[in-house]
Amino acid sequence: MANSLNKVMLIGHLGDEVKMHYFEGGNCIGRFPIATNESFSNRQTGEKVTTTEWHTIVVRNKLAELCEKYLSKGDRIFVEGKIKTRQWEQEGVKRYTTEIHALEMTFLTTKKDLNSPAPSGQGATENRPAGSPATETPDDLPF
Repeated sequence: MANSLNKVMLIGHLGDEVKMHYFEGGNCIGRFPIATNESFSNRQTGEKVTTTEWHTIVVRNKLAELCEKYLSKGDRIFVEGKIKTRQWEQEGVKRYTTEIHALEMTFLTTKKDLNSPAPSGQGATENRPAGSPATETPDDLPF
């Protein structure tokens, strides 16, 4: 097969603040961990078991600056990117790390959103009981 695909999609919570590194020429890289959880029931005991997997996310330039500005520990995000593995030598020992290099990202919930009223017209949702209509318009439909 001549074609291949390296694509990752994750939804998780930030485990720490975004750590930024700036370079000459104005480029920058941001790194932060996110946690994804998986829950299942143990067949023998019936106990609910939750496992957590940690992923290192790498963002570059404008996306890194946006992450630094708007994200903080505990925020929930959707990340789409690709897997990259790096290696280096430290004190004579080869070290490896696997990272997710983000290409696109959606901020699902941020602490800043939860602590302040959402602006209207920017994808904000109102707090209303489940099943209540989204708008207050009279029902004048003929059917």
